[in-house]
Amino acid sequence: MCRTEDGIVQYAPLCIHTFRLIAPRKLLEAQQFNQQYHSYEEIQNVPDRLRWCRHHMGLMQKEVAEQIGISRGHYIDYEVGYVDYYPKEVVDRLADFYHIPVEDLLDEYNLFLYKGQGKMLKECREKMGLKKKPFARMLHVNPNTYRNWESDKKRMFKLTWEKYFREVLLANQNASNQNNI
Repeated sequence: MCRTEDGIVQYAPLCIHTFRLIAPRKLLEAQQFNQQYHSYEEIQNVPDRLRWCRHHMGLMQKEVAEQIGISRGHYIDYEVGYVDYYPKEVVDRLADFYHIPVEDLLDEYNLFLYKGQGKMLKECREKMGLKKKPFARMLHVNPNTYRNWESDKKRMFKLTWEKYFREVLLANQNASNQNNI
């Protein structure tokens, strides 16, 4: 800015501030969401944890998607909960981007997949001292289906995991924890 006073040109510094334009509705939604939870650790599901982290950093979905190298549509699917499986490479980038441990970002099912479905199944089966076929019968699943799960040829779906394997895994973990005490 400049002005003339008594024939003398005076200059004043000009400061330009830029602010991210966030639609008021979206801003209000983010504020309300983040006021519900003090920390992402209080949130039980992955989509809401992702949304909390994004709101906490003041970012838009498009910006997060660009930073981790996926399309905005894929990120929206993750955050809205249209998917029940989060690929390991995407989870690693998200955890790194949000500066949180992978274990804090994922739910039990996705942590099971992240740690290696086949490895987890095999460890549990071996701790119980069972071969594949008897273990499959115990879970009430086809032995061929079980073999495909243990060899990581097929991914176990979340509903199947909850129905057949979650209780077996949790019981096995509780037994391990009691043995360590």
